[in-house]
Amino acid sequence: MRIIGGSHAGLRLQPPTSLPVRPTTDMAKEALFNVLQHHMDFEGTDVLDLCAGTGNMTLEMASRGAARITAVDIHFKCIQYINDTAKKLDLVAVKGVRADVLKFIASCRDEFDFIFADPPYEMSQLPDIPRRIFDGGLLKPGGWLVLEHATTRKIPIHPSLVQTRKYGYSSFSFYQYEPNGSQ
Repeated sequence: MRIIGGSHAGLRLQPPTSLPVRPTTDMAKEALFNVLQHHMDFEGTDVLDLCAGTGNMTLEMASRGAARITAVDIHFKCIQYINDTAKKLDLVAVKGVRADVLKFIASCRDEFDFIFADPPYEMSQLPDIPRRIFDGGLLKPGGWLVLEHATTRKIPIHPSLVQTRKYGYSSFSFYQYEPNGSQ
């Protein structure tokens, strides 16, 4: 696992093998950023990383110049690794928060330019995460949500869905918040 772009490009991350996670592969992450770079500038963005796990996406966004990154995971050791790694790399924009992701979404009053959600593929509420995020007003106008999910998982159609890209067993569904759009 490595950071693929920005100030720390090429840096290999070495999370403890005991973390209860399934990190996004480098190949899938590279494909994801190839799509995103045509839609948004990462510099100065406010980012929310849900089910952050190893912080793979959090650290990538920090390397690319995000102004503020909130990484949320229920596992203490994941948040500890994210915060320790960010401190070691002097990535001051990163803030790890230990919380249940669904409760965090329900109580969050901040807005973000970009939200990445990578819940466990077997999570029963996974298909409902986009609706919860949009109903909660977590995206700024023009903001993007990317939901990573198993390619075989049925995700309900949402008015803000732009596209879904498949990368083997994993898929990314892209949503954009347009306040004057068909929400």
